[in-house]
Amino acid sequence: MSTGHFPSTFEEAFITPAIKKPGLDVTDAQSYRPISNLSVVSKLLERIVAQQHNTYLQSSSLLPSLQSGFWLGHLTETALLRVLSDLLQAVDSGDVAALVLLDLSTAFDTVDHAILCRRLRLSFRLDGLALAWFQSYLHGRSQYVRRGVLRSSSVEPIC
Repeated sequence: MSTGHFPSTFEEAFITPAIKKPGLDVTDAQSYRPISNLSVVSKLLERIVAQQHNTYLQSSSLLPSLQSGFWLGHLTETALLRVLSDLLQAVDSGDVAALVLLDLSTAFDTVDHAILCRRLRLSFRLDGLALAWFQSYLHGRSQYVRRGVLRSSSVEPIC
């Protein structure tokens, strides 16, 4: 981490196809969901960096006060209670209230990495080795499909 470089040996994931539910056609690719696996050391390093990054964001007051996701003590219930409270206040005041829900569970897969790095620099004041580490982490990824002893060739994921 002190070099600003994510080790390339940790950047390769293997994809294990898992049948979505029993009874589906095992010869149809649509019957499977991909499970991406990284090395244990890679996941440990990710967790350490995430913990350090969250500590930095909190100690520097760089997160919105209503941030709910991935923040200790700010659970889904906390966010739900806040939304419910806001809706009830609006209705009690005679205002119109509407709720729009979006499923962003796979949103990270569609994030432009150049924009993300720019946001890290501008909004969260990351620079130098810390920013270089995140850039290194995001680039140079590869993956292959593994089924038993069979393995495909490695490719870069489509973003």
